[in-house]
Amino acid sequence: MIGNNFSPVNYGAKADGKTLDTDAIQAAIDACASFGGGTVFIPSGTYLVGSLFFKSNINLYLDTGAVLLASQDITQYPVTKNRWEGMEQQTYTPIIAGNNLTNISITGRGKIDGQGGFWWQAFKNKTLQFPRPRMIGFADCNNILIEGITLVNSPAWTVNPVRCENVNIRGITVINPPDSPNTDGINPDSCRLVRISDCYISVGDDCITIKSGTQFEHPHRRAACRDISITNCTMERGHGGVVIGSEMSGDVQNVVISNCVFIATDRGLRMKSRRGRGGVVENIRVTNIIMDKVLCPFTMNLYYNCNGAKGDSAISDKNPQPVNEGTPAFRNIHFSHITATQVSIAAGYFYGLAEMPLEDISLTDVSISIDSNAIEGYPEMADDIPRMSRVGFFIRNAKNIRLDNVKVTGQLGPVFDLDDSVDAEIRE
Repeated sequence: MIGNNFSPVNYGAKADGKTLDTDAIQAAIDACASFGGGTVFIPSGTYLVGSLFFKSNINLYLDTGAVLLASQDITQYPVTKNRWEGMEQQTYTPIIAGNNLTNISITGRGKIDGQGGFWWQAFKNKTLQFPRPRMIGFADCNNILIEGITLVNSPAWTVNPVRCENVNIRGITVINPPDSPNTDGINPDSCRLVRISDCYISVGDDCITIKSGTQFEHPHRRAACRDISITNCTMERGHGGVVIGSEMSGDVQNVVISNCVFIATDRGLRMKSRRGRGGVVENIRVTNIIMDKVLCPFTMNLYYNCNGAKGDSAISDKNPQPVNEGTPAFRNIHFSHITATQVSIAAGYFYGLAEMPLEDISLTDVSISIDSNAIEGYPEMADDIPRMSRVGFFIRNAKNIRLDNVKVTGQLGPVFDLDDSVDAEIRE
């Protein structure tokens, strides 16, 4: 220990990648906390760990060459109650976990390797009793910084703050294999004051997803996810670049997305929900985005059928239903200065509810080039959608739509496929 710097080596860590070092690192964290806080310094080496429990006023610093290697022994991850996929339930504890903390950070140039292959196979084989651990899971915390580190092979979602405030995520790298299930990159969930910048994310699910709980959670736990900025990030592969939903029952408000590059993500800017979820997505601004080899650059889907909803006629019915607290709404959403090249399926897929149309949506200075050798596929996950290829903008159930200097080349058929359910103004 030097000043308020603590190292697990001083508490018996072997750093050989074989000996379990959980207790040594936890001892360093606990000792640091008992002194009022400081830095837990992880020097170069490979530290085999199970779940680690953070404390307030701690900076976990991973030095260059330091690797936290997650154990594949399931007993090293206690079962605790956490929000997972929008509701409180028993899950395996995250690799790094913390609840009700303040002034916490994970920084440095080191790496956390979740060794997720073990968990992905168990998930596919349906042999797990509880949902998989996330890599970093903080709940009800304030003043969080995650900076500089590399995160690979997460068992499930990689970085998942829940009901946290003042969250800063800067300059991190997240890499999970493209076929790894539910390995989202960064998922702020019912958080306020979130800033994500200068990150590289390549994962097996959505790269950045903004969430706020589901209808199955008690209303007082479904706080809005709001006041969020995402800038200067590069997303490669994954189901979506920046995504809102589908868990958004607590509302999503005041989001700015700018100066990002999406490479070969299935969708680019993706918003999804369905009947029963409730919640409002509003006041979203997206500008200065480049996309390349994205299947469908823009989607807004209020008939999302994943997670047990496939084939549910109450969700898929295209006729108007009574508006109630379970009716979701998307409004005041604006896109500008966006270029997408080598698009495959469609330029955009917007489908509002018959009883709750998309409202006040604009696209300004948008250029989309569709690949002449494009593949065929589904632009979104919903029942009764035909397979598409080289389609322009497909829009249903929308009002006050403004399309200003929106150019599409290489499509087959009309640039704008609208019907009587759409109130749109189109300007060249």
